[in-house]
Order: sequence, then structure tokens, then C-alpha cells
Amino acid sequence: MQQFTSEPLKFAPSFAEALGTWLKIGLLSFGGPAGQIAMMHKELVDDKKWVGEQTFLTGLNFCMLLPGPEAMQLATYIGWRMHGVKGGLAAGLLFVLPGACLMLVLSLLYAAYGSLPLSAALFTGVKAAVLAVVVEALLRVAKRALKGTIDWWIAAVAFAAIFLFGVPFPIIVIAAALVGFWRAIGTKADPISTQSFAPVATASTVRTLLTWLTIWIVPLLAVAYVFGPDHVLSQLAWFYSKLAVVTFGGAYAVLAYMSQEVVHVFGWLKPGEMLDALGLAETTPGPLILVTQFVGTLAAWRFGGGSEIGMGILGAMVTLWATFAPCFLWIFVGAPYVERISAEPRLKSALAAITAAVVGVILSLTVWFALHVVFGTVAVQDFGPLHVQVPTLSSIDGLAASLAILACVLIFAFHQGVVTTLGICSALAVAWKMSAPML
Repeated sequence: MQQFTSEPLKFAPSFAEALGTWLKIGLLSFGGPAGQIAMMHKELVDDKKWVGEQTFLTGLNFCMLLPGPEAMQLATYIGWRMHGVKGGLAAGLLFVLPGACLMLVLSLLYAAYGSLPLSAALFTGVKAAVLAVVVEALLRVAKRALKGTIDWWIAAVAFAAIFLFGVPFPIIVIAAALVGFWRAIGTKADPISTQSFAPVATASTVRTLLTWLTIWIVPLLAVAYVFGPDHVLSQLAWFYSKLAVVTFGGAYAVLAYMSQEVVHVFGWLKPGEMLDALGLAETTPGPLILVTQFVGTLAAWRFGGGSEIGMGILGAMVTLWATFAPCFLWIFVGAPYVERISAEPRLKSALAAITAAVVGVILSLTVWFALHVVFGTVAVQDFGPLHVQVPTLSSIDGLAASLAILACVLIFAFHQGVVTTLGICSALAVAWKMSAPML
């Protein structure tokens, strides 16, 4: 594929040097997409000066238009800019694999020992801290995304649609994109007098598209052929392939939709276990969407038949493949067109509307998390088309509520990081559990 850009690379590194840097980023990529993007900017733009500011920001804007984890896709794009397809593969894989390996170990341990009292206490602290983290994410995204009255209305409608009416997340994304696209009709693109776009052969784009569609889909079809279409591995392959196409807004935004399907439709996990999944994703490096790997591991462990460990590993592998293979497809097909896409005002407006809708979805997730952290029993009551989650007040968990308040104080008042907050809350929960028999 031919590349084009308005800004040349500054100091192109050797492939071996780039590998070392991508591995470092993968091992230290804590803190969600905001922290990961900031770390990449410091490493690649400020310190090493391998790419310029405009190249970095243009790539980021493009990746935010795509479904999937934007930080991982940004790494893939920059790797592609520096060393072509092999550079993109190296950057993307090294961004994901360290966290995925650690998440696999933690998920298997959780599947085996998660019901033990000490583990339950540990994850009480994790859940409380995660609630504060999600609140912080909500405020951060809202501040960035809601810039006008229309954006606020889009966010409010998105919240009501998913939380009160159960509208599927993909429909919300599509509707928001259409609204954004519509409101920018008639807006003219800024003149691009200084940019020179090299032509990209259509045949090259089609070849890349077919290659990566094959890489993505054929192994998952093989899973369905070997195990049968109704096996949990086949269900994971289909579910997460579908999710990979609509995961705009990152892990927080899609978690409400995913939780509804995983808990209430498939019955693979319990509501509290989804909170544990996000807690583990928060404490490990890599994209937060690795929360899907936790789900895949536990689902296959419990419902795969045969060896629990073997099925758990296969569930993790199928989920990872279905989640991340499409990311390489989006980047390698779209990368040669990045500059033109960035200059199109209607696509910019569609992205802004999707981001506003994501704020409403994250608010839905925040309320859902809060109810299931603080209360032991939450029932869904139907009032016509409305589906309202009503907690049982007598089931309140005083320890979880106290730790959630503490986590908010640590994050908002003392500006502690995610790992520190999770560590403190988890340690206090375990200490309380161990001391409870003596009280």
C-alpha cells in the first residue's frame, strides 16, 4: 500500500529499536486510553521525536472514528507509518500481549478461586474503587465531549435509551452518527493547499481488505466447525466479532451493552463478576477492552466441557482474536486515507455526536455499577416500555459503600492513580474481612 501524509517522519528508528519501545509501552500502558495516549505522546513525540505533533494528532483523530480501543489502534497506525505492515503488527501486538498474558493468569485464578472468602473481600475493594474510576471517566469524557446544547441532548437521549428502554448500543451509535452527519451537511472542508495526497490504488485497498477479513473470520469459522455452532466458543466468536464492529467509545461505553448480554442473555457471568472483570482490566496493562478476555475465559471454563483450564485458555484466545483482529483490518485498510478522512467535516461531526452519546452510555454504566456495588439485590421492574432497576434498600453493603466513598476521595481530592486506589481499597477490604471474626 502506498502511504501519504503531510508531515514526514522526523527520525525514523530501526525496526529493532522500535520493537523495544513498543514492548516498553505495552508493559507500562496502565490508566486507560487517556494515560496510554499521553504516554505514547511523551515517548514518541516529545522524547524520541520519531513522529511530529500533527501526525500524532491526525492519527489519533482517525482512530477515534473507529470501533475498538483507540490507543491500541493509534500504536498500530504509528507502527505502520514507521515500518509498514510489520511495524503496525509489532506495535499493536506488543501493546496488547503483555496485558493479555497477565489477564489470562488472573482470569484462570479467579475462575478457580474467585468464590473463596478472601477473594470475595479483595474484589469488594476492587469494585468500590472501580466505581470511583468510572465516575472519573464519566466526568473526563463529558468535559471533552459536551460542547453545546445539542451534545447535551444527545447524551441525555442516549442515557434514557439504553438505561430505561433497553435500546441496543449499536442502534444508539448509528443514530448519533446520523445526527452528527446531518448537522454538518453543507459545511465545507477547510482548504488543504499545503497537503499533497499520493494516489492509493483501489486494487491495493481491496486486497488488504480481503486479506484481513480472511485472517479475522476464517479461524473463527474453524472454531464453529470443530465445536459446533451452539458451543460456547462459537458463541464467543460470534458475539465478540459483532461487538468489535460497534465498540465506539472504548470499554466503558460498551460495557453496559456487553454486561446486559453476558449476564442476562447468555448467563455466562453474574452482575458482580462484570465489576470484577473491569477491576482486573484496570489493574493490568493494555487496553481496558481486555475485560472481554475475562468474560471469554470464565464462559468457556464453565460451559465448555472437558478440561476447565484448557477450555478457559481457548475461550481467552477466541475472544482476543475476535476482539483485536478487526483492529488491524481498520488500520491497514484506512491508514492510507487518514489525511483525507480528517479533513471531512461531516465525519468529524459524526464522531462528535457519537462521543456525546457515549457520555450518556457511560452515565448508564455508572448508575448500573453503583447499584450493584452498594446493594446486594437489584430487581428490574417493567412499566410498559420502561425497564427500571430498583435496589432492595435492606441489602445495602456498608463496607462497599464506605470504600466507594473513600475511593472517590482518593481520586478526586488526593489525585491518586488507579492502581494506588485499587490497592488501598482492596487491602482495606481484606483487612476488614480478616478482622471481622475477631470483632
